[in-house]
Amino acid sequence: MNCPHCAATTTKNRAKKTKLGYATFSCPHCHCAFNERTGTPFNYLEFPTDIVLLVVFWRLRYKLSLRDLAEMFLARGFIFTHEAVRDWEARFAPLIAEQLRIKRHGKAGRSWHVDETYLKVHGKWCYLYRAIDQDGKLVDSMLSEKRNMEAAKCFFRQAVDVVGHIPEQVTTDGHSSYPRAIREIMGSDVVHRTSKYLNNRLEQDHRGIKQRYYPMRGFGTVEGAARFCCAFDELRNYLRPRRTMGEAVSLLEQRQVFLQRLAAL
Repeated sequence: MNCPHCAATTTKNRAKKTKLGYATFSCPHCHCAFNERTGTPFNYLEFPTDIVLLVVFWRLRYKLSLRDLAEMFLARGFIFTHEAVRDWEARFAPLIAEQLRIKRHGKAGRSWHVDETYLKVHGKWCYLYRAIDQDGKLVDSMLSEKRNMEAAKCFFRQAVDVVGHIPEQVTTDGHSSYPRAIREIMGSDVVHRTSKYLNNRLEQDHRGIKQRYYPMRGFGTVEGAARFCCAFDELRNYLRPRRTMGEAVSLLEQRQVFLQRLAAL
């Protein structure tokens, strides 16, 4: 293991381990001691890395409150408060979302469906811009306090950066900000279709974040809402067993895909 302090490659493995069982090393160049988590975002955590990531995974995936998670892990012998769960979500959910975004770079289709749905943040309605491709795979999502031209441009610009290419056609609900935003950000060659019926698949796809969001009774801050929604959409898309719309996937295959992707995550 390379030294996180001086980047030396000739480090020595020590017999002593940390309280959590992680291997320790010493560097003969800078004479520093370190362990497997030194220099990573998981350094100084009082709990094993796999436990912390499992807490964040359950928080994003299932309809569980902060206190629910604390109680569930208390029954398994891990004692932490609901505020610890909140802190871990804030620290590690963006890391999970960023890694999943990198993995799906360039994998979205050429036909996008774009729409926005409403979320309540600190008693006020905000707009969650979302886009999927013709196969139902996530293109991008972005939370905005306003629904205007600037927000639409920002969303399309971010979506192109995340996906890595410009689509051939975009389907929207006909809001007045979309035609100009599409033309200025992605060019006039992109076909723009406006029909609420053609966007039914995206309207149905909004159910995922809606069903997860309702038990939370809203978000406290825009930053927290944006962080959670982005990580939730990325994880939901990553665990999606179907590669195309309407593909028949047996229960056995769904279980195998879930376990494989969870292990990889």
